[in-house]
Amino acid sequence: MSIRPVKSRTLAQPTIEGAGVHLHRAFGFQDPTMLDPFLLFDDFRNDTPDAYRKGFPWHPHRGIETITYVLAGTVDHGDSLGNNGTLGAGDVQWMTAGSGIMHQEMPKGNAKGQMHGFQLWANLPASLKMTTPRYQDVPAAEIPEIIDDDGTRVRVIIGDFWGQKGPVEGIAADPQYLDISLAPGVRKTIPMDTYRKTFAYVFAGSGAFTDASAPRGVLLEKQVNGKEVNLRDLSGNRTLVEFDTGDSVSVQAGPEGVRFLLVSGTPIKEPVAWHGPVVMNTRAELVQAFEDLRNDTFIKRMN
Repeated sequence: MSIRPVKSRTLAQPTIEGAGVHLHRAFGFQDPTMLDPFLLFDDFRNDTPDAYRKGFPWHPHRGIETITYVLAGTVDHGDSLGNNGTLGAGDVQWMTAGSGIMHQEMPKGNAKGQMHGFQLWANLPASLKMTTPRYQDVPAAEIPEIIDDDGTRVRVIIGDFWGQKGPVEGIAADPQYLDISLAPGVRKTIPMDTYRKTFAYVFAGSGAFTDASAPRGVLLEKQVNGKEVNLRDLSGNRTLVEFDTGDSVSVQAGPEGVRFLLVSGTPIKEPVAWHGPVVMNTRAELVQAFEDLRNDTFIKRMN
């Protein structure tokens, strides 16, 4: 078994999107090969309604898939094809924009004013850029949750894990998307496909994503439930951890435990022409997409 070493650790950066939604961006609008097939990851957790209530009014997408995972509050959505609905706490939506869609996402906080969740963008290969748009709305109750003997909890949103299969299917990137919680001091080794790009995103507590044999810092160890944790290696809230190659990921929870998303996908390895919410393979295709927007031919009516 080869443990994936940590390639980089970075903090998500504050930014404003939509009509004034304050969020934190872990990656996006940079090098599209970095985490191919994934293009962008936003953390929109916020406890101040004025910082999110204006939401994301009507806007286009083409050539990508968006994955929205809500932890608290609700998101009302609608689109140009007549689809609409509401995502609540624990729900997931996978939207395949394909040939083009206009949609809106309007967040509402819970009774405490909390609007918490994440959105991930996944690229589509050239063969599917102009596919028919579709939605997969998955309620929280349909997402399997595994509880291990040591208290580890894993929600299997997409992919196969520990004998459970996530409910979202037919995704081009063939991804795995897990929501993992570990108790203080617990260490887990999680098998991963060697050839997938993989990242973790910590959003509660802290964890050390290192092999047990990694060099230990001087005077930085702390006993947590009878186990030593190297405080130097802890990644905390809003930390993106990018991994190098290997067939497993090792993580040890810090003093407060850790909760993180673990996401992997098969690289597409195709050229990317990207502007805002439209991601194509060539500049000519990108230009055509925006001409379609101007000419009101962006939405393709397909049988």
